Amino acid sequence: MLLSTLNLIESKEALKDMPMGKIVINTLNAHSYNMAQKDAIFTKALVSSDYLIPDGGSIVKACHFIKASSRPKERIAGWDLFVFEMHQNESMSMARKKGEKMRRVMFMGSSNQVLEKIKENAATDYPNLEIVTYSPPYKSDFSADDNAAIIDAINEANPDLLWIGMTAPKQEKWTYQHWTDLKINCHVGNIGAVFDFYAGTIQRAPLWWQNHSLEWLYRLLKEPKRMWKRYIIGNPLFIWHIIKEL
Repeated sequence: MLLSTLNLIESKEALKDMPMGKIVINTLNAHSYNMAQKDAIFTKALVSSDYLIPDGGSIVKACHFIKASSRPKERIAGWDLFVFEMHQNESMSMARKKGEKMRRVMFMGSSNQVLEKIKENAATDYPNLEIVTYSPPYKSDFSADDNAAIIDAINEANPDLLWIGMTAPKQEKWTYQHWTDLKINCHVGNIGAVFDFYAGTIQRAPLWWQNHSLEWLYRLLKEPKRMWKRYIIGNPLFIWHIIKEL
């Protein structure tokens, strides 16, 4: 997968241009870019995205460095996408006509504990949205029955917005492989860690770190055992991959 050929959303303002209907929105950062170099299905999932957002300052800088076809003006984090979509749906739900149902947002992924926190927070932040959740089995690979149960739950809920949070590349690959099975007509966003950020089970980096493209360093300092490979090895690897695109 070549960064130079990807079509990325170039600003937060451009999120407003996404049409209604069934579309998949994925995020790209240095870590997911590295993983895609050795995972053909993950590459297909990212390349086939209806919309791909640059979830990392390194992606934004690299696009300009190699003079890619898309040169984002700013980083658009998964959190930015989440807030935009939730506010948009809240506004649409508030403007609904008498007798119309509230817009329904579904969170598929994570644990029941995290999902309950999400429902509690959303009840305060987005009181005009109906929140439904589904926690899939905690395993690396789903069985055919697991997949069928997830698909049935999504189709039965028939949400107006669907969030999937199972970490990359699992969430993107699952959505790509089961896209035609999902009989829904809404935006679908794969946003991983945002589930934990919104639930409050993991603290997002303070604004200063975010504004200086150092959110990765904050996560490394907070969780060194889990994150050291991703950043200590992954960051130089990303630079190497980008240099090869020159």
